[in-house]
Amino acid sequence: MTTYTILIILSGLVIFSYLFDLVASKTKIPSVLLLLLLGIGLRFLVDYLQVQTFDFLSILPTLGTVGLILIVFEGSLELKYDSNKNRVIRTAFFSAFIILIATAAVITLIIYQITHKDLYTCIANAIPFSVISSAIAIPSAGALNNTDKEFVIYESSFSDILGIIIFNFAITNHSLTTSAFIGLGLSTFLIILLSAIACVVLLYIMGRLVHHIKFFLIISILVLVYAIGQSYHLSSLVLILSTGLFLNNADTIQNAWFRGVFIYKNLTADLSQLYQLSAESAFILRTFFFVIFGFTMNIHELNDQVVLANGIIILATIYVVRYLLLKVLKQGTAMPILYIAPRGLISILLYFSLPEQLKIAEVGTSFLFLVVLGSSIVMTLGITLSKKKTEEVTA
Repeated sequence: MTTYTILIILSGLVIFSYLFDLVASKTKIPSVLLLLLLGIGLRFLVDYLQVQTFDFLSILPTLGTVGLILIVFEGSLELKYDSNKNRVIRTAFFSAFIILIATAAVITLIIYQITHKDLYTCIANAIPFSVISSAIAIPSAGALNNTDKEFVIYESSFSDILGIIIFNFAITNHSLTTSAFIGLGLSTFLIILLSAIACVVLLYIMGRLVHHIKFFLIISILVLVYAIGQSYHLSSLVLILSTGLFLNNADTIQNAWFRGVFIYKNLTADLSQLYQLSAESAFILRTFFFVIFGFTMNIHELNDQVVLANGIIILATIYVVRYLLLKVLKQGTAMPILYIAPRGLISILLYFSLPEQLKIAEVGTSFLFLVVLGSSIVMTLGITLSKKKTEEVTA
């Protein structure tokens, strides 16, 4: 395959992804779903033409990690804080936490019944299926009203963060001991402290940089700190979310010393450019990640009736648990937020982060693909039906 052929393919994928985003804005079909199907189609084409390719799975975790960072950062840069939002944030946090724990518990029992593996292994495998993917949920929330949109951004981001914390805790501690919880408390304190320092340092750097290359440096520092934190099993996504929130709300801090040192004339314009760069970079990485994930799937494994049946049971569990708990935790109607519980980028990353000795053959990549695909389809149908119902009521 020549250099020019590769360039044609890469640029073609970006163009298709842009068209998919346009289609998504009109039809409410998530562009991620279309990208997965594109990847599957490309796999059939490559197999038919007998073109030799390399192992794309080797680059998938890296693409996904950087994409996740940029998507959460982009979402947090959209959020403006005021005291009136405390209730939304608190509800979103408890919703993310309680639904995550309850879903993981039920899916653990299902995996145990399927595989009869030990409970610890089942828990580790259940967590990736229990986390809402902010990479899919945040872009899909654009069709909602502002209150629901903010709830989805906070809930999916908290779900990602809590999912990573619980996953790291599970794979590093084989039993629940006092020392394990002390370690969890220390790591949480460290990442909060690191986040506070990073927020202030990055804002200071932004105000002092005079070089015309500024924003990729900021993003690179964020990725660097995230990678260092994750290598020590710290939940560095907290840092990404808090940095975006802090930068976008720094101008509301009225302390005279703070404003004199950190707030500068072009802050609003710089934040606008940083958001634009983050959004476009996230778009590129999301495109390649989901196309590659679709490409690497063995679609023929979905012919297995056992895989299909178990996948449907997992999907049903996700939405039944979510519906029951949203009725308790969230005031007002649970629609259409009920349907916005996609599994995607974060689920895939956590699954590939499982140590080899914890992976279960019956809960493989085809099983994961089915849940990712199914949850995206449910979200699409749910948002579409909810919108039609709303239009009928207002008509």
